[in-house]
Amino acid sequence: MRSGVKVGIVGGVFAVVAGGVAYGGYNLWNGVTGGSPDVGTRAAPKTGPLSSEEVTATARDFLAAWAAGESDRAGQLTNDPVAAGPAVAAYREDVGVSEARITPGTPTGAVVPFTVEATVTYDGVSKPWTYTSKLGVVRGESTGRPLVRWTPTVLHPKLTAGATLRTGTAKAPPVKALDHEGVALPPEKYPSLVPVLDALRRRYGGKAGGTPGVETWIESANGTPVSTLLVLAAGKPGELRTTIDAGVQAAAEKAVKEFPTAAVAAVEPSTGAIRAVANNPASGFNTAFQGKQAPGSTMKIVTGAMMMRYGVARPDSPVECPPDVLWDGTRFENLGGFSTKGDLTNAFAMSCNTAFIKAITPLKDKGVHNTALGDTARKWFGIGELWSVGVQTEDGSVPESSGSETAASYIGQGRITMNALNMASVSATVKNGGFLQPYLVPRDLDGREFAKAERLPGEVGLGLRKMMNAAATGPRGTAVEAMAGVPGPKGAKTGSAEVDGQTSNSWFTGYSGDLAAAAVVEAGGHGGDAAGPVVARVLKAG
Repeated sequence: MRSGVKVGIVGGVFAVVAGGVAYGGYNLWNGVTGGSPDVGTRAAPKTGPLSSEEVTATARDFLAAWAAGESDRAGQLTNDPVAAGPAVAAYREDVGVSEARITPGTPTGAVVPFTVEATVTYDGVSKPWTYTSKLGVVRGESTGRPLVRWTPTVLHPKLTAGATLRTGTAKAPPVKALDHEGVALPPEKYPSLVPVLDALRRRYGGKAGGTPGVETWIESANGTPVSTLLVLAAGKPGELRTTIDAGVQAAAEKAVKEFPTAAVAAVEPSTGAIRAVANNPASGFNTAFQGKQAPGSTMKIVTGAMMMRYGVARPDSPVECPPDVLWDGTRFENLGGFSTKGDLTNAFAMSCNTAFIKAITPLKDKGVHNTALGDTARKWFGIGELWSVGVQTEDGSVPESSGSETAASYIGQGRITMNALNMASVSATVKNGGFLQPYLVPRDLDGREFAKAERLPGEVGLGLRKMMNAAATGPRGTAVEAMAGVPGPKGAKTGSAEVDGQTSNSWFTGYSGDLAAAAVVEAGGHGGDAAGPVVARVLKAG
């Protein structure tokens, strides 16, 4: 036994104490302490599945070494000691962990969950820090030894490659976020705002007044704080007014919780102010702002604008809507193989794929079929321009296409990517008659430039509003059921986007009065079935 180590039973759990750092774990070796059985005496590296004894013993030894601050030993018990050793050392030195107790849970196969109960100390201030994580055990490729599969999430579930854990005086003061009317936006009430407010704090905390406190945080590779994990001493928050509307935000938070994976954003058409952003799951990646997904038939709003721009069809122009259409060797179909007769408004309201794909032929005659959609998206809807919202966003992409990809792009597939904020802005542009870049904090806060686009020509704006209103209120509109009860004037468009043969993602965008919103529900199917009710709930709150 190593000098200075004490072993005892605490409530049926071994507690190994070394230098003030404790390891809590099950007695996996019938009371025997020390390392795993020596595998170096084997004639050949062991192969095959790991036994439960190998998994539990390897996890025990690694967690004990980590808790004891033995970084070299902990690293050697992983499949990447070069990365793991220094990371474990930094856990004590950079985070200031003065004490730690790590308790493994019941393994599931080769995965072992565990709970960390640590004490973080900095400049005479200490605070308990508790969280859960997990590790996996694998067999070493050359030695056959069971080893912990190293990944930064072993140290903390939110830690990513290149990021580090830090404790010290925060780089920015905390902020108390307010909505556009001065109503407080506490993160415990609006969980989807947590990553948004963290980003606003990093960027504008110094401009909001207040003083920084002492915290433990995750720091990105470029030295930027990403997420606060523990507050040892609270600073004085400064006030930061946002464009969020507390009532609309509350409705958005509640709406997305109806589905395992969903995102929604709402924008005020007359100003571009973002009134709500919500995601489920609420923490982590902000899909509503940063997602990059095919938007499905909601893209037909832009395709319809393109058709009017180039004289292909107007809302009252008769169009063909056969069950399927062939383009460049690829066959495209309407949902359920339906066909209909009538004008472009009817085709839009029923979400006829083939009517919009058929626009390729006249545009090809003009030599613009591969670029017209992207040009229209940029010219009138600001898609492809750099948006300065106040936090990081993905701003939508409608790249030049070719072959069958062009047909797919006209119905929101192919290489087109959007998110809820992008599509909420598309509806807002239609309602307002022109694009106003969405924003979360006023631009005079930092003097940033907003993206710009040309206003919709009058007849194009009127035409799009007519078509979206038909989808939301007409006898054959695919958005009618979802938009029932939403006050007018209103308009909407449904969409479903195929993803690698899985159940389609559900998309929906629409407007009511001076509020526009869009939502995406992963594997939600038809747009009116899942994303539609999310958007309707948000619009009603406005």
